[in-house]
Amino acid sequence: MKIAVVGATGLVGSKMLQVLDEQKVRIDELIVAASERSVGKEIVFQGKTYKVVSVDDAIAARPDIAIFSAGASASKQYAPLFAAQGTFVVDNSSAWRMEDDVPLVVPEINADTISKDTHIIANPNCSTIQMVMALAPIHKAYGIKRIVVSTFQSVSGSGQKGVNQLKARAHRRLIHHGACARVGRPQ
Repeated sequence: MKIAVVGATGLVGSKMLQVLDEQKVRIDELIVAASERSVGKEIVFQGKTYKVVSVDDAIAARPDIAIFSAGASASKQYAPLFAAQGTFVVDNSSAWRMEDDVPLVVPEINADTISKDTHIIANPNCSTIQMVMALAPIHKAYGIKRIVVSTFQSVSGSGQKGVNQLKARAHRRLIHHGACARVGRPQ
C-alpha cells in the first residue's frame, strides 16, 4: 500500500508516523509531504531515510491513502485534489467535520458510514474520540439523550510552534524568578 502523510514534519504528523510504525501498518511506499519550507528535509521511518516532498509532488505520486495533519486550510485546498484521483484521505483537521457529505468517523463506532466511494473521511477532535469510545456502549444499552462536556485542550494541539512558544515562556519565567530570588525580591 502506498501511503502519504501530509504534514509529516509537524508535531501530529510525526506522531502519526510513530503510530503507523507501532501498529505495523504494511506500507509498500511512504511519501512524506509538508509545506514548501520543509521540502528536502529528511525523516527516518523504520530505519529508512525519506526526503520530504511538496504536497503537489505527493498528489502526483498517487498514493492509495493520504493521512492529513496539515491544518484545515491545507486540507481544504489539497484533500479534494487527492480524492479526485481516487486517493482515500483521512483528515485530522477541523476542515471537514461539519460537512454533510463527509463522514465523521471513529472506526470502532461507525466505520459502516464509509463506502468504497468515500474519498474524504474526517475524524473528530481527540477528546471527542475518547469520549464516544466510552459512551457508545452506554448509549447502545440505555440511550443517552444529552451530555454536557467541558474540555481543557493541550497546548500540543497548536502544533510545534505552540509547544516551542510555551517552552520559551516557561524559560523566561524561570530566568525572571531566578533573578528575583537572587536579589531578594518577592516573586
